[in-house]
Amino acid sequence: PGGRRAGGADSRGGGAEVRTGSRRERVAERVRQEVAGIVRFDLADPRVGRATVTRVEMTGDLALARVYVSVLGEPAQQQETLTVLRRAGGRVRSLLGSRLRLRATPEVRFVFDPSVEFGIRLEEILEAERARSPEEASPAGEAPEAPPGESPPEAVGEAEPGEARASPAASSAASPAASGAGTGTDGASKSESEGSA
Repeated sequence: PGGRRAGGADSRGGGAEVRTGSRRERVAERVRQEVAGIVRFDLADPRVGRATVTRVEMTGDLALARVYVSVLGEPAQQQETLTVLRRAGGRVRSLLGSRLRLRATPEVRFVFDPSVEFGIRLEEILEAERARSPEEASPAGEAPEAPPGESPPEAVGEAEPGEARASPAASSAASPAASGAGTGTDGASKSESEGSA
């Protein structure tokens, strides 16, 4: 019986931990949505327009909300926007308390999130590599490789497949004709010489 009670206590403790984790995630998502709306519509400073709320992490007691934001622009602009948001933390918390049904409104702490900017720069690098790859694949002045199963084009000056080429048989057949022609010419010259004599 004692063991069963211990096991039951452990099970109940595990269930409470799961419920606490689920509640923390739900509260974090609700805080993210509300803070994103406050930053976009309720803060008058135009410098916060460069900020985007990416995620929120809640502590176990829900007393602190770490609000991660990505900021477009140069490092100086990012730091300036983050400073404005941190100064407006009290107002953001007050507005958040009026919109959430929590026993205690969590403290809001803005944290810079570089992951979005890193992803954008990585995509730019990949695009540049893809744009440069075709030029490197076929350098100027080099003929492209022939597809599989096809012969490469022959060099200029060689006979094309449709042109007639002198074969050994044709050469040997032409030789006697040339010899006969030469013999007939010599015979005619000899007859003329004899008649004159």
